[in-house]
Amino acid sequence: MLTIHPQYITDSAGKKISVIIPMNEFNSILEELEELEDVKLYDEAKLSDEPTVPIDEAFKIIEANRKNKG
Repeated sequence: MLTIHPQYITDSAGKKISVIIPMNEFNSILEELEELEDVKLYDEAKLSDEPTVPIDEAFKIIEANRKNKG
């Protein structure tokens, strides 16, 4: 679990309108979001009826296509 140390910017009435966090915490949040997106995409792929290809075979196909275009 991430530990976040936010600082708040408030308006004249004391209502929180913005947040400031250290860059390392911001970068950690971005990394977590990217991982969550990967999990979401994986889950969607598992639910689809699309055929799957082993990763080694996929890389061979990609390399063959690159050589044919180059």
